[in-house]
Amino acid sequence: MIQVEGLTKFYGEHAAIRDLAFTIGQGEVIGFLGLNGAGKSTTLKILGCVLLPTSGRVVIDGHDVVSQSHEVRQRIGYLPDVPPVYEEMTVGEYLAYVARLRDVPAKATASHVGEAEEKTGLRDVHGEVISTLSHGYRQRVGLAQALVHKPALLILDEPTSGLDPLQIVEMRDVIRGLKGAHTVLVSSHILPEISQTCDRLLIIHKGTLLAQGSEEELSRSLGGPSIVLEVRGERARALEALQGFGAVEVREGAGGVLALKVAAAPDLRPQVARAVVGAGLELLRLDANEGQLEALFLRLTHGQEVKA
Repeated sequence: MIQVEGLTKFYGEHAAIRDLAFTIGQGEVIGFLGLNGAGKSTTLKILGCVLLPTSGRVVIDGHDVVSQSHEVRQRIGYLPDVPPVYEEMTVGEYLAYVARLRDVPAKATASHVGEAEEKTGLRDVHGEVISTLSHGYRQRVGLAQALVHKPALLILDEPTSGLDPLQIVEMRDVIRGLKGAHTVLVSSHILPEISQTCDRLLIIHKGTLLAQGSEEELSRSLGGPSIVLEVRGERARALEALQGFGAVEVREGAGGVLALKVAAAPDLRPQVARAVVGAGLELLRLDANEGQLEALFLRLTHGQEVKA
């Protein structure tokens, strides 16, 4: 669906992105992850035919974004970081207007609008004026306008920006529901949203693509999965009990509590628990290590390159 080669964009003497290269297959949900100012929005604007690249090539569904931008625009739906809505219109009026702009045939407009509202949970506010809606619903309207012409590719720039926790969960479910019917490229700096929504990740920092792959592939780049536990007891006894499972990191806390990280697969948790308890230690907590993506992201953005 997307092929990017040597993509570079300069603003004056500043390179917002430099020599990006990646491919995205049909039906994938891809997370585009980076800090604010990393170059995410610039990249998405080039893919959406809003900006011209300084150099490089982007092909979407077989069409070049520079020489065949009209054909590309017909195949994409784009939700920028600020939803492009006309607040004086009702939801239904606005989506029908966008459908006409997108060359949806008049006879098919109502069905297209209804399907977009169904996918984004807007059926109940079809006749509501957009200015009266909450921020979460306006964000849904922005997503619906990107969907209304049934594009092959959806480009979503920070779709959960400004949403409350419940709205974030709802938006996450909506995006998951689009998988397969559309190729989806989601830009965000919120790691849990990317982790729980996307099949594969592209990590960008200071305009350069640092890593790409599934979360599992990128996790292996950090040395594989691990188990975290908290125990109360002697440090030497804890280290002896965990011998043979893998490398152990220890941090001492208050009250004789030891926080340990063991380089072992999560399915070894029962064996680790038995070993610790059998050594006479109090087991306070044991779980599969969380935050692999956070650890990878911090490692990459502090200058250490990892590629899956």
